[in-house]
Amino acid sequence: MILVTGAIVASAATFEEVLRLSQEHVERSRAEPGCISHAVFRDTANPWRLVFFEQWADAAALKAHFVVPASRAFAKAVGALATELPTIQIYDAEIVEPARL
Repeated sequence: MILVTGAIVASAATFEEVLRLSQEHVERSRAEPGCISHAVFRDTANPWRLVFFEQWADAAALKAHFVVPASRAFAKAVGALATELPTIQIYDAEIVEPARL
């Protein structure tokens, strides 16, 4: 499984548009093949920061997600509205059952 985390920091003036675009992106992404989960959250310490958490079945599914025209348009649009360079981290993970800990 592939995990993706990321963050976008907006300004008071751009936050509502960044949030709208982010929610649309999350909803669309959830319907893509290989998407296990895709969510966006508001940072409680910084109200202008949105944090993304995604789970993908495999690297191929994530790679396909990155080339979807709507995904590329989303990244470009929110990047232009962000006050800082958006961040993204990608992790290759395995599920560990609690009994195995």
